[in-house]
Amino acid sequence: MPEQIDEVLLSEKIIQSRVAEMGRTLTQDYADSDLVIVGVLRGCFVFLADLIRHLDIPLEVETIAVMSYGDATKSSGHVRTMMDLQKDIQGRDVLVVEDVVDTGRTITYLLKTLAQRGPKSLRVCTLLDKPSRREVPVDPDYTGFEIPDRFVVGYGLDFAQKYRNLPYIGILREPLSFDDSQIALPLSLQGEAETPADAASEAKVEDSE
Repeated sequence: MPEQIDEVLLSEKIIQSRVAEMGRTLTQDYADSDLVIVGVLRGCFVFLADLIRHLDIPLEVETIAVMSYGDATKSSGHVRTMMDLQKDIQGRDVLVVEDVVDTGRTITYLLKTLAQRGPKSLRVCTLLDKPSRREVPVDPDYTGFEIPDRFVVGYGLDFAQKYRNLPYIGILREPLSFDDSQIALPLSLQGEAETPADAASEAKVEDSE
């Protein structure tokens, strides 16, 4: 385990077991549906890849990326789309897949944006949820784990582009350091900004929130 990891919050075994369980639930809920899964880049990619292999139903996968602007310690909450979907979702069942739902600002932006395109249904599936960090009222339809307000990495989640390849989810040791080059990076290129509200909080503003 890297020395920067303070502790393992969720082991590989626990994650894989829960992802398989979520896959079974989604298979039942979306049976006979015209399903499009929308992955929020970049942090969801490991979760997304594992999840869809547990869905025993026809589906299509799309990806979207958004950016949120702010300073090194806090996102402004202003979000815009950086990479859009390639296909029309009108009349289709859409499931947005996130790695973390944090403040809720980015997922709220995405839901409003996608709802304007006329999907038959629109739901959210997230691996991690931090309800204590919520700034806008939004509740995921499917949640893998509810976690405390700690800065976590691994299983696709990063800090300064590191630790995505860890098979588990760990708590990053503090204090964290960063430079000005990490300010105002694409917030959702990891997923939903899972940064804590302290010093390194949204330094890697490159995840959705």
